[in-house]
Amino acid sequence: MPTAPSTTPAPAGMARRICERVDALAAISADVGAITRVFMSPEQTRATELTLGWMADAGMTTRVDAIGNVIGRYEGATPGAKAILVGSHLDTVRNAGRWDGILGVVTAIECVAALAAEGVRLPYAVEVVGFSDEEGTRFGATMLGSHALVGDFAPELLRLRDNDGISMADAMRARGFDPDRIGEAKRSAEDFVAYLELHIEQGPTLQAYRLPVGCVGSICGATRLAVTLTGTASHAGTTPMNHRADALAGAAASVLAVEQAATASRGLVATVGKLAIEPGGANVVPGLAAFTVDVRAPTDGQRLQTLRRIEESIMAIASTRGLGVSIARIHDEPAAACSRDLQNRIDAAIAEFGLEPLRLASGAGHDAMVMARIAPMGMIFVRCRDGISHNPAEHAEPADVEAGAVTLFRVLKSFETRPDVLD
Repeated sequence: MPTAPSTTPAPAGMARRICERVDALAAISADVGAITRVFMSPEQTRATELTLGWMADAGMTTRVDAIGNVIGRYEGATPGAKAILVGSHLDTVRNAGRWDGILGVVTAIECVAALAAEGVRLPYAVEVVGFSDEEGTRFGATMLGSHALVGDFAPELLRLRDNDGISMADAMRARGFDPDRIGEAKRSAEDFVAYLELHIEQGPTLQAYRLPVGCVGSICGATRLAVTLTGTASHAGTTPMNHRADALAGAAASVLAVEQAATASRGLVATVGKLAIEPGGANVVPGLAAFTVDVRAPTDGQRLQTLRRIEESIMAIASTRGLGVSIARIHDEPAAACSRDLQNRIDAAIAEFGLEPLRLASGAGHDAMVMARIAPMGMIFVRCRDGISHNPAEHAEPADVEAGAVTLFRVLKSFETRPDVLD
């Protein structure tokens, strides 16, 4: 790999400004001493306002679309041209780290600011997006913002309710959005030439290879199930063991069946990450158990085959134990391959550091996999300490943040001389 000095040096102070803005967003939280910022919350509104200000300072026109996505546009050499869309998400899981999603949004803004400072207008506009919901923390359905943007938001999701019993539709109305107008967020494939996303790796591979950045080759497909087992709540002291319809016992058997099915399929992972029981008394046999199942795999065939095994196992467990069962697929994303052309541009940008480019697969889902439906898609991963994410210990070093930012900046500038995405 080349070892010559970079032909695209880092704009002064880039990493510092990015880290300061990541910290500023981390301070916007529903929880004291933790980072929690969910869809259609007061915290989302505050994060939106802050992000809009940064976009305007970078020279962009700004708006918020019908699902709450924050969008800034920096015109290209020809006003009204197609755009390179760059971004990530602004929402978090509960008790989150500060880098997941947010790093990609603020880095994209910083790259546009650097283009504006140099007086550079690319052949295309650059649009930056901060998606309103990727994690699905509040309502369980993920990537709401990107689904609305590509035009395949499922209206039935509006009936989902959060832990307080508030429907998604009512949550939107409470924040000034009209759920009946979500379709207005739709963008066309004709609007974009490419989609780029920078993100912490959320895994240990880059650290193992001692590399600050890497290029994503593909994103695993993912399906999320919502399962409800219904039995009979009864007295724990007076109900014989052979007369019970214990929903929690059925759920426990189902969890083990999920683990067994996932272990039998190499490269696939499955997780039961949420479990709730009713009525929840120490002396009451549980009459209802509701849980989620998250299944991810590099290939769609592998994922769908394992899903069938899991669903059949849960149905059999319910039948044997005399339980009612409901299984709903609340999230279903096919695996997504990254654009070969964009991968080559990212590799070339990384090589300017004198580093060997590394291609990685993403086991985590990203808005990029949705955006791949309407535009060639590329992703840059930034090393995070010990691969930890979705956790307050999530951390990226400033030097690695700068490496990621410069890589993204170089990829954007590559469109000056090579405007066409070849695949």
